[in-house]
Amino acid sequence: MTTPPVCNYEGSDYQTSFWEQGGREYEDRAEAIALRRMLPKSGKLMLELGAGAGRNTPRYVGFEKIVVLDYSATQLAQAQQKLGRTEKFIYVAADIYRLPFRDRQFDAATMIRALHHMSDAPRALSQIQNVLQPGAIFILEFANKLNFKSILRYWFGRQDWNPFSLEPVEFVKLNFDFHPRSIRNWLGELDFSIERTLTVSHFRLGVLKRLIPASLLAALDGLFQPTGALWQFTPSVFMKARRNGTSADRTPVSVIDLFKCPDCGCGNLEEKNEHLLCPNCHARWAVADGIYDFREKMK
Repeated sequence: MTTPPVCNYEGSDYQTSFWEQGGREYEDRAEAIALRRMLPKSGKLMLELGAGAGRNTPRYVGFEKIVVLDYSATQLAQAQQKLGRTEKFIYVAADIYRLPFRDRQFDAATMIRALHHMSDAPRALSQIQNVLQPGAIFILEFANKLNFKSILRYWFGRQDWNPFSLEPVEFVKLNFDFHPRSIRNWLGELDFSIERTLTVSHFRLGVLKRLIPASLLAALDGLFQPTGALWQFTPSVFMKARRNGTSADRTPVSVIDLFKCPDCGCGNLEEKNEHLLCPNCHARWAVADGIYDFREKMK
């Protein structure tokens, strides 16, 4: 099956260049506040989509197990160095459009700073819905096209695209902004109920970040985040959604029970030496250095 293109951070120093040295301590702290407000206190099996080098993963410590998923194996290797190779963390390299998990496995999922790379967001969201248990919590962050800067640029003729229209805008290749109403519509069509909306990064201006300590700026941001229930004009928006239905514990007995073949959907993969074998289509999926790799089957 043909899938949309993927934004691949393989070999990138994104964690260092963007977060640690890129002057984004304020954004990181503000996102941490939003996550604390939305995350369940505890859980059994969390799916972190677009985890990168594990920047947010330590914030999910209340969960017994966390699947750390990214398309880039080198990002996952950096996450391993940070988090360790323990039974708590399961590292998976996979395409969000082709998630290699059986249906209804996870009682929670997060997708932070990843949807903006999805050219077919509804398709990606439908994959996530499939793997969540009824009653599961899904925390989604997205880049908001209806932010004040875009609105002002549009009104003053410095921007061609309309921030009030519902369609996504690709402002850089494989980088998309979304209208909040479109996100709500897509989640509703997938049988999610939105429980909370927070606006984040109210003060994402270079001059403010230079003049005001990141801790203070993030604390101020935290005061304004609940206004997301009324309006959304910040560059980043967090939504807490719940998959409708009665919750049921379907935690897998072992790691292998989590997976299905992303090619044919068979859920009875067999553990072999350094790979998983699909008995149905005979696809082989590599397991190397503690990372389950479902991006391309082995030759």
